[in-house]
Amino acid sequence: MGQYLSRRDYEEQIAASRDERMDWWRRARFGMFVHYGLYAHYGRNEWVQVLENIPVPEYEKTADAFAPRPGCPREWAQLAVEAGMKYMVLTTKHHEGFCLWDTKMTDFNSVKRGPGRDIVAEYVEACREFGLKIGFYYSLMDWHHPDGWRCMTDSDAAERFRQFTRGCVRELMSNYGPIDILWYDVSRPLESYDGWGSLETNQMARQLQPGLIINNRSKLDEDFGTPEGHVAIQDRDWEACMTFNGISWGYVPSDQAAPDSYNVRGILRMLHTACAGSGNLLLNIGPMPDGSVPAEAVGPLRQVGRWLENFGEVVYGPRERGQPTCCGWANATVSGNKVYLWTRLWPDGPAGIGGFKTALKSARLIGDDRSIAFEQHDERIILMDLPKESPDPIANRAVIELEFTEPPIHAIGSRYRHLQWLQ
Repeated sequence: MGQYLSRRDYEEQIAASRDERMDWWRRARFGMFVHYGLYAHYGRNEWVQVLENIPVPEYEKTADAFAPRPGCPREWAQLAVEAGMKYMVLTTKHHEGFCLWDTKMTDFNSVKRGPGRDIVAEYVEACREFGLKIGFYYSLMDWHHPDGWRCMTDSDAAERFRQFTRGCVRELMSNYGPIDILWYDVSRPLESYDGWGSLETNQMARQLQPGLIINNRSKLDEDFGTPEGHVAIQDRDWEACMTFNGISWGYVPSDQAAPDSYNVRGILRMLHTACAGSGNLLLNIGPMPDGSVPAEAVGPLRQVGRWLENFGEVVYGPRERGQPTCCGWANATVSGNKVYLWTRLWPDGPAGIGGFKTALKSARLIGDDRSIAFEQHDERIILMDLPKESPDPIANRAVIELEFTEPPIHAIGSRYRHLQWLQ
């Protein structure tokens, strides 16, 4: 594969190409995470093997019962498109060590066991059919491989495990055509990029896939950060990964998951925060043992997709970080000269927006392009002729576009500077 660069030279090289490689991802904003593996059979948690101390030989038998029905990856991809998502990330190997592709590195895979099929190949085909960008999740931690824990104290085991890891990544980057995302997880028990050989492995992956983007979980910063379980704005490219039900990344029965599932408003709140912070939302589903999408995920995701058909222009595309606090009835995102108000409450009559020092050029409702009359004075904008009811019947979350004469300057509460908490 050629000579490997030093860490400094490597980071300079990927930084030089990052804007070009990341352009589609920065515009996509919304993707689907799919956690699918043997743990689906247990229906409790994707860490069930360790949390319940199941012996490896006992857990391994689950592989023979693993039976994803034909066509389930296509079902995931179709739902992702219906939800307005632009890319997917599949767990090709989770911590349990079971590989969903035709790997030569271990017989513990979906071709030698269970269905006798390459699920990764089916997933890639489905993504391409529906025009979705393709991401591969790969867990560095491995509870099944005999060197998965020995590597912590045995240098020979560590080298064998590095070669196993590199071989798996090489196959994933070589056997399925163009791949867009390599999404590592859990760099345990080796706690340094040297321990994992990440510098060499990631350079190999990029040589095989020049357009690849990589997350930050192999102990190198790479292309984007990955806050988990909360949509937290970072000072870099970032993507919040969130479970759908708030309980488990893997499958749990619908009658237990449904009360905690995200509804359409909850998903839109997460999307708003991602857009306001110039980040992405990767929302997970945990398919059932046969690969079907849990019922509680389908309705809300389709509702979000219908909402995005009307208001997608406020989500997709580049966004500036920061969300001006301009009123109590809406949240804001910024793009160039435009501010988008995502309504939380629909005003009853004229509604005010405070703190903008820049001249407002126009105001309109997204979706139906209806112009809104306004007045502006003393850093106060009053929208005059809003409809009596929210024009969004899906989530009661309409969006108003404010276009200013230049990138807006905003400072809330300038009239009330004597209040210390506003200073």
